[in-house]
Amino acid sequence: MAVPVAFFALFFAYPVTAIVGRGLKAEGAWQFGRIGEVLSRPDILDVLWFTTWQALASTALTLLIALPGAYVFARFDFPGKQVLRAVVTVPFVLPTVVVGTAFLALLGRGGLLDELWGVRLDTTVWAILLAHVFFNYAVVVRTVGGLWSQLDPRQEEAARVLGAGRFAAFRRVTLPALAPAVAAAALMVFLFTFTSFGVVQILGGPAYSTLEVEIYRQTAQLLDLPTAAVLTLVQFAAVGGILAVHAATVRRRERALKLVDPAQTSRRPRGAGQWALLGGVLLTALLLILLPLGVLVERSLDGPGGYGFGYYQALQSVGAGGSSTFLVPPLEAVGNSLRYALVATLIALVIGGLAAAALTRRAGRLVRGFDALLMLPLGVSAVTVGFGFLITLDKPPLDLRTSWILVPLAQALVGVPFVVRTMLPVLRAVDDRLREAAAVLGASPLRAWREVDLPLVRRAVLVAAGFAFAVSLGEFGATVFIARPDNPTLPVAVARLLGRSGELNYGQAMALSTILMLVCAVSLLLLERIRTDRSGEF
Repeated sequence: MAVPVAFFALFFAYPVTAIVGRGLKAEGAWQFGRIGEVLSRPDILDVLWFTTWQALASTALTLLIALPGAYVFARFDFPGKQVLRAVVTVPFVLPTVVVGTAFLALLGRGGLLDELWGVRLDTTVWAILLAHVFFNYAVVVRTVGGLWSQLDPRQEEAARVLGAGRFAAFRRVTLPALAPAVAAAALMVFLFTFTSFGVVQILGGPAYSTLEVEIYRQTAQLLDLPTAAVLTLVQFAAVGGILAVHAATVRRRERALKLVDPAQTSRRPRGAGQWALLGGVLLTALLLILLPLGVLVERSLDGPGGYGFGYYQALQSVGAGGSSTFLVPPLEAVGNSLRYALVATLIALVIGGLAAAALTRRAGRLVRGFDALLMLPLGVSAVTVGFGFLITLDKPPLDLRTSWILVPLAQALVGVPFVVRTMLPVLRAVDDRLREAAAVLGASPLRAWREVDLPLVRRAVLVAAGFAFAVSLGEFGATVFIARPDNPTLPVAVARLLGRSGELNYGQAMALSTILMLVCAVSLLLLERIRTDRSGEF
């Protein structure tokens, strides 16, 4: 536990505490009265209200649209099912900046709807809600559909034989078994939309602002640290409560259920109703998932002289078309992001692997508190972390403000929770008697881990690395503060291009977003291949 605790204390607790302290301290004394002053301001109350109700609306809309998809993926067998499952998961690993850019190309000025019908939805709440559904569709399909595919359908069939109608059998038999999974998915979607940053910043315009966006505005634009500190505490408390409810829901999911092999529950659709449901889900996936991504690619190729790779070629030069957005060619952001993400993945694997091992071997309140510590980066504003890095890691012996390692460190903070959650169940499943037998035969603890644990958890390590890489590649909230102008990452480069007027800047933003989307999609496909590779089953 020592190394992960030291890592989180130095690169998480210290920067966050420092930035909050600067905002709430005056002349060396804490000014807690500022909390009441900030929370009584009408503009801040509007932000809190919008953050809450848009998260609730996004969650409800996501469940409404995605639950039929969860049923189709769980119960139906049709050609291209595995490919479609990977496709609908692509948006979840995409950076929120790319999601916002894709919907901007579809709904914004000069977008597909604007060209066809003269309709613009950017700077409206509908654009934000649809983008959130696009981003979180896979959360419901994976969480609910995964359990649904393992529920024994004979239980519902028995209820129907005893006289229950189709809806009554579903309501009394299947729905109670699915309720914890549905609740867990809803809580996760609410968490992601409550802390939404990139989507709201790009699509919401000045009229809409979530807590995360407002923290960024107060910190970076207005330099109002007291307000930013109060909002950080509010968001941390709210997300902490959400995670606590989520943990309780997960524990409820662990109750005994009669589960079967998913292959036994999947069959081809029967009857007109089931075929219509399958067609509706496929149409939803086409319009909601594929259309925004397709429009993004189309806009990246639609140059002033017709379709071609002009915008991609412009990424290779500095100041193309009179733009001074970058000090280096924008295409260098691709290499920067890959290098940063690789280093961040290595850091996350080391820290997360040690943390998962510690959580596996010991129990008690100390370890439970350590487990909660690992989840804290999900509950604190990434903007606060990034700005905290700048004001704390600027003095010897840790003067890292000009060092390239600062970006991977910030990205690794977000990657560690995914590594822990991926590796922990597998490590707990390893039989302790195998380790004990190796020790009896004279193996040292290190050799026992290398010879016993590592072969069994190898695939879990690869899956964890894939998640950490995808998350690191798309991190934006903290990176936007600490990425140097001569070493931008892909999400930061896209945001900068969208922040400037001009057709060339817009086209380059679409091109960079397409590149980032393809890199994330390739990472996901490799991850899916690892997860479904039966040769490494254990």
